[in-house]
Amino acid sequence: MQDRDEVGVLVVGGALSGLSTAVFLGWHGVKALVVERHPDTLSHPRARGINPRTTEVYRQVGLESALWAETNIADFSKLLMLRAETLAGPEIFSGPTDQPDPTGEVSPCEWVPIDQHRLESVLRAKAVELGAELRFDTELVSFTQDADGVDVVLRDRQGGNEYTVRASYVVGADGHRSPVRAQLGVQPQGPGEFATALSLLFDADLTEALRGRPIGMAYLDKPAPQTILYAADGRKRWVFAAAQPPGTTLDDLTDADFIEMVRAGVGQPDLDVEIIPQLPAGGVKALNFYVGGQVVERYQVDRVFLVGDAAHLVPPTGGFGASLGIQDAHNLAWKLAAVLNGTAGAELLYTYQAERAPVAWMTLQQTLSMMQERTGDAAEQDESAAYATAVFGYRYGQGAPVPPTELNAEPGTRAPHHPVSRAGTEISTLDLYGKAPVLLAGSAGQDWVEVAAKLADRTGVPLDAYRVGGELADPTGRFEAAHGITANGAVLVRPDGFVAWRCADAVEAADVELATALGALFARTDIS
Repeated sequence: MQDRDEVGVLVVGGALSGLSTAVFLGWHGVKALVVERHPDTLSHPRARGINPRTTEVYRQVGLESALWAETNIADFSKLLMLRAETLAGPEIFSGPTDQPDPTGEVSPCEWVPIDQHRLESVLRAKAVELGAELRFDTELVSFTQDADGVDVVLRDRQGGNEYTVRASYVVGADGHRSPVRAQLGVQPQGPGEFATALSLLFDADLTEALRGRPIGMAYLDKPAPQTILYAADGRKRWVFAAAQPPGTTLDDLTDADFIEMVRAGVGQPDLDVEIIPQLPAGGVKALNFYVGGQVVERYQVDRVFLVGDAAHLVPPTGGFGASLGIQDAHNLAWKLAAVLNGTAGAELLYTYQAERAPVAWMTLQQTLSMMQERTGDAAEQDESAAYATAVFGYRYGQGAPVPPTELNAEPGTRAPHHPVSRAGTEISTLDLYGKAPVLLAGSAGQDWVEVAAKLADRTGVPLDAYRVGGELADPTGRFEAAHGITANGAVLVRPDGFVAWRCADAVEAADVELATALGALFARTDIS
């Protein structure tokens, strides 16, 4: 046994959700330890793309341009989504690919068509840059909790050596069949698994079947209902995913089987197909994944948390799965950091499940509805409004989701995107959020800014404050209307960009009002 390491947060799982957790923690000054049982990140594309809200959270940590640099397809919005029996056959419906906000009115960000392995590469580099330690070929053996932390036994899979790490908190980001979840005894709820599917990468000239159509995503009936085919590079490389008969394993299938599946989906029995092996997973030709719908009963058990597929499983329709896990990590990371650095009370961590579990249930219902519409016999219905609301309009707290064009800084909702100018440079109000809470006051709200500065100095609690119409110019003159306040009002926005509190107009005891709001935000009763 080697000397016991001590870390603030140990993340189990080094794929999308785990690496995102490490990046967001690092952004807030917490250097996480990430352990992953595989020898490296997988090179298979898997999930395709992140929605604009997820692009926003990566924009906060300076990654938006890095994501666009890793895309294979220059303009995803020009590609079509279709439903057919086979790619070569008649269309049941076709339309534009998912694009919740093509106008830029709701967000400064777009859907980024980045494959999962490329996104993980970007995240891995950023996590290390921010101080995270990554240990591959390392698996979780067991863990025990006490009042002050978690003792985690890990195993080096190369040498077999077991050792213990002491962590203040553990995040289980270890996938749908999560060993962390299993050891916690947490059960999933909902419909459960529908099917086991395989995903493979192949090269082929689909010119004949495409018939000049710029296809981004195709939902097909062959070789099995709900087969998916999508472009990997917009030219000759494609990703194919299809459900398998019960009991089928990858060991039962050969290259010839894979080729026949692709030919059946494309609708060309003589198509020349090359199956591309995926490294470093031993040169495998295909990966298994599970299609289903479930949300765990508990996201937190004392000092251990679940994020990503460990917490929920949603169908791939609409591309929500990856974004849902990334936003779990974003929600949790600033709270863990605030508790670890003494800014927040530990009760803040209880809000993680209260906020994220309802979002998972809402997203599951949305994906099930979209899956039925896109793979049913009827022509596709107009799902754009509901889709955009699911991307931008989910809320933390009571109430229905909000259509994105109606977001107006109501507490519990994502703060509106509004163009402002700082030092002559146009930015979005969303660019002000990320590390500390932000108070935005109306054009006559200088008193709020002064109160915020005094409160931060007196308590040591981080708080940034701006007057829109002062150091932040408001070129449209609509900031106050867009945020539901008068010129004397103010809005308090959390580090993750969600509204914590709003005061529509001036009040006599502004210092008391703001101190109370900040205390509620950080689960503290001693801020006054």
